Amino acid sequence: MKRTVRAGSVLALAVLLLAAPGTALAHDDTHNYTTKTPYSPQERLRDYEAPPRGFVPVFTESVARHGSRAMSDSEDGDAVLAVLSDAQAKGGLTHLGAALAPQVQALLDAGASIGYGNLSGLGASEQRETALRMESRLPGLFADIVARQRPIEVETSGVKRAVASADAFTGGLAAGNPALTGLIQAPVTNKDQLYFHKQPQNADYQAYADGDPDLLAALARIDEQPRTAQVARHVVSRLFTPAYAAGVPTADQVSFARSLFELYSVAPDLRVEAPRANLDPFLPAADAAWLAYLDDAEEFYQSGPAFAGRDITYKMAAPLLDDLFAELEAKAGGTSAKGAVLRFTHAEEVEPLAVLLQLPGSTKQARLDQPYTYANNPWRGASVAPMAANIQWDLFAKGGTYLVRMLYNERETAFPPSCHPIARGSVYYRLSELERCFDR
Repeated sequence: MKRTVRAGSVLALAVLLLAAPGTALAHDDTHNYTTKTPYSPQERLRDYEAPPRGFVPVFTESVARHGSRAMSDSEDGDAVLAVLSDAQAKGGLTHLGAALAPQVQALLDAGASIGYGNLSGLGASEQRETALRMESRLPGLFADIVARQRPIEVETSGVKRAVASADAFTGGLAAGNPALTGLIQAPVTNKDQLYFHKQPQNADYQAYADGDPDLLAALARIDEQPRTAQVARHVVSRLFTPAYAAGVPTADQVSFARSLFELYSVAPDLRVEAPRANLDPFLPAADAAWLAYLDDAEEFYQSGPAFAGRDITYKMAAPLLDDLFAELEAKAGGTSAKGAVLRFTHAEEVEPLAVLLQLPGSTKQARLDQPYTYANNPWRGASVAPMAANIQWDLFAKGGTYLVRMLYNERETAFPPSCHPIARGSVYYRLSELERCFDR
């Protein structure tokens, strides 16, 4: 539990996948799973803007979060089970409360079966399906990659779930077009760009995340709102008898409710391993919404836009943004033979990159005297960095002119307002224009 300071036949298959369960075109925000929300592509192939006449795709690159995974460890599950066991021994469980332990145990068993923190079956499917959709969007590019034997470079953070995500994604590419198999390079680790929040050069960020006074104060102010205790009390009142609940201190009620939320939010990610596990009945939507807000607040301040006037949470993504440009420029300059570069990383890298790219809902900062809330800020973990979140840049060429299109969770997305597309409302930008507006 994170507590502060605490992508012929390929096209047909992709179309089927777009209609498959789990690939809806909108996040189910009513369930409040925050950054643990399973992945959904956000636009259909038929709705994409066609490239200008004569332009063909010559390169693609992406930055993707790992797919759905198991919980990081058993801490939250163990904590919830301990309270349930104590209550059971004292006759303090309601009928609903008595049904919770088997659900929690099923989730813990599922997590242990694949390894805590590791990619789940759903996570692997998310990556394979995204790869197939990438092929269906860019058939000409992948045909050229095969014809010209262009390499597909793969980079990861080196963390097991990111490596497994890369393997699932490239496995999807190869399944869609077996001729790509020999062109997909073995994954290489690049921690400086894909796990930068943990690297020595970002010690200033680590110090911020560990104990910045403004961060501590903002999160304490959010956590200590009366609504937090009220929600925890309501959660506890449904699961335990009045007599037992009365003996649980408020702080312990809050800890229990937050641990239960962590399990609630990860349950959908383990639907393959624990298909019958469902914590929805134990956490009413209104309560889950508040607990989701507390979780989103931590993400917002730790890896999102955070405080107005400060860039500590996102400036460290600059080398990754530089690399995105460097790959485009090398391709356009004729010094790269690569057909694609695929990167697999984590929410802590996707969220800062989203700020630098000014992606929708990713940039609004909070004032010191006005903490982040759902009412005053559009930032939501479920939209900014759900499981398998991805940012893709496609390079198109016509003669010596190069255009770039960006997809964010597979939705065509504009670059920052200071960048001017080739026509008003278009999602295509000259590479030279992007270089200008990003001051390269």
